[in-house]
Amino acid sequence: MPTPTIPHRPARYDKKVALVLQGGGALGSYQAGVYAALARSSYLPDWVAGISIGAINAALIAGNPPEKRVDRLKTFWERITAPPALWPLWADETMATFVGGRRGIGAMNALMFGQPGFFRPRSAAEWVAGAHPTSFYDTSTLKRTLEELIDFDRINAGEMRFSIGAVNVGTGNFVTFDNANITIRPEHVMASGALPPGFPAVEIDGKHYWDGGLVLNTPSHHVLTAVPRRSRITFQVDLFPARGPLPSSLEDVAERAKDIRYSSRTRTVTNMLRQMHDVRHNVNSLLEKLPAPLRELPEAKFLHEFGCVTTMDLVQLIYRPERPQGPTKDIEFSRSTMEERWAQGFSDATTTLIASPWLAPAPPEVGLRTFDVLAGDVNPTKPPMRDNDRAGLEGNESAVRTSRASSRSSPTPT
Repeated sequence: MPTPTIPHRPARYDKKVALVLQGGGALGSYQAGVYAALARSSYLPDWVAGISIGAINAALIAGNPPEKRVDRLKTFWERITAPPALWPLWADETMATFVGGRRGIGAMNALMFGQPGFFRPRSAAEWVAGAHPTSFYDTSTLKRTLEELIDFDRINAGEMRFSIGAVNVGTGNFVTFDNANITIRPEHVMASGALPPGFPAVEIDGKHYWDGGLVLNTPSHHVLTAVPRRSRITFQVDLFPARGPLPSSLEDVAERAKDIRYSSRTRTVTNMLRQMHDVRHNVNSLLEKLPAPLRELPEAKFLHEFGCVTTMDLVQLIYRPERPQGPTKDIEFSRSTMEERWAQGFSDATTTLIASPWLAPAPPEVGLRTFDVLAGDVNPTKPPMRDNDRAGLEGNESAVRTSRASSRSSPTPT
């Protein structure tokens, strides 16, 4: 079945576009699928931000010209999901019954042998003779992979805004590396994904950094509060769902706990951002109604600095697999699982783009709207639609119903 056509966004909807990518290890191929769908649309981002695996995907996007980005994402994900050279293929079938099926084998392979072009276990010699490793794996091969697949000169040229998050090991403070302020190097990307104790801290200019997900796993706040403010649509791709069913086994408990831990309090942060932008929007409207003498008061001038006329649309794309994947899902690097996640990201993004609920007019008092098409949440506080808007959305809803099956069945994009 052919992939559904994504409608072109109308000229009246001229907001800037951002892509925000959460951390989540092997789950990150879902984000690559999402970008593959965006690449077919008229919503190409001018700003990409990420943490951990999201930082790597972001660098692959920002560090390549538009026509090469999907291919470079595919090259990276195929490279790091290649089967380990030390593990014969027949062993997969032999071990499948002992480690929870083929998915369990993928996680076990990663733990035992690492992943090509990404990380490898430290050698036995590193644990003897007085050595004191501070991580179980070595990530030097990742640096070579990044240098091969990413043009850091392009990132630093600033054609696309690029922001990634890490944590200063010494201070415990969250730090944002942004090409608007500093020169980005491979070490910055590696630092954003240096999750302890698996991966070592990365030294940058005398300071050491760990994975940003230790503090904040979704960098939407940096994008949505940036100054100067611009009206923007932000596609936020989360890899751990905040909501989920009640666990019925210890394995389910471990998976659910990880989802909650790394979902980065998505609803809390989103609600805070929504309230912040709504207040800014209403402050600006109120000041316009004040008589001139009142606008000169110190309190009014203070509020004027906080007010804003921009509007934000936050589109949430959340990886929600159809079945439980277990607590090791973020280290499940098997090729088949990678392709399944890529295909689901492509499908979910295609469905969301076809629906395009953000094209409906927003209430004048609303500064930020949120949309989660796959969960049926399209910000129900929208005002009544005009007949032509309603007809357009009804047509989109019909297209969504037909697109879900066809896009899910599409192969990994090339």
